[in-house]
Amino acid sequence: MSRAFTREEDSENAIAGIGERPISHHRNLVTQRGLAMIDAELAALREELGRAEKRADRERIALISRDLRYWTARRESAELSVPEPGSDLVRFGMGVTLEGDDGRNVHWKIVGEDEADPAKGTISHVSPMALALFGKKVGETAVVNGKEWEIVKLSDS
Repeated sequence: MSRAFTREEDSENAIAGIGERPISHHRNLVTQRGLAMIDAELAALREELGRAEKRADRERIALISRDLRYWTARRESAELSVPEPGSDLVRFGMGVTLEGDDGRNVHWKIVGEDEADPAKGTISHVSPMALALFGKKVGETAVVNGKEWEIVKLSDS
């Protein structure tokens, strides 16, 4: 058996086994930025699909098509949620500044699952921290993983 034949066979097996991207069972709440991110991802994937089709790159076509199905489903289920201006309760889309029991401050913006990136200061609305904060006011505390956090400031961003 030639080596080229083996590689083609491996490639076909890889394409068949890529599977679908899992879609969360939670409500797909998104911020305005999150909705724009989904739209941009869809546009980029469509362009990339066109390039892959021109090259007849079956593996890339399969991967991009899978991602397009994921992002299309996420776009269709997206629920834009904008926090009420001036709200004194922690809600989706708000920024929350917290002070830990060690005196250290952190700031999180509560966003949709696809938009969340803790390294950039955004957390998912279904994360333990966000769930512990929802409905609380400045001065109240939330306990997450045994650590107490006091809410010191709320913002629209």
